Amino acid sequence: MILPIYVYGSPVLKKETEEIDETYPELQTFIADMFETMAHSDGIGLAAPQVGKSIRIFVLDASTFANDKPELKNYRKAFINPVILERAGEMIYYNEGCLSFPKLHEDVYRESRVRVEYFNENFEKHDEWFDGIVARIIQHEYDHLEGKLFVERLSIIRRKLITAKLKRIAKGDFSASYKTKLQTKN
Repeated sequence: MILPIYVYGSPVLKKETEEIDETYPELQTFIADMFETMAHSDGIGLAAPQVGKSIRIFVLDASTFANDKPELKNYRKAFINPVILERAGEMIYYNEGCLSFPKLHEDVYRESRVRVEYFNENFEKHDEWFDGIVARIIQHEYDHLEGKLFVERLSIIRRKLITAKLKRIAKGDFSASYKTKLQTKN
């Protein structure tokens, strides 16, 4: 089922999320819905708060980058209760977008490597290093679980320059090719 994407201005995007366990109701269905929603929206990552749930889960699909990185062909993962244990490597500047900010893209600095402890969709525990674009996607989606938005990583000057765009999104004055929702109260 394709879920609506909550956009900037929705309080659920600023809430810290709660851990879940394997008894979370209809977890496999929710994960499948997240993957379907992300694909329908042409996204490469999607966190639970973006579909209105304050739980610690995100999904990613890096297969879009398979032309440049063949090892990313069919690269899809679910991360449940992730914790970034370490960040390493050089700081890389890269243009990011976010489904919760329709048609807004900005350059953001992030570390090139991260070590993450997480559970997969079968609740098997993993402790892995990720690098490159996968590390970037993980960091972006992880921020959502912490109630942090990618625009908060911009310089103060850059945020001032996009204030009007942000206000339009928060008012629902935008167009998107996917289903969106603006939550005006908790």
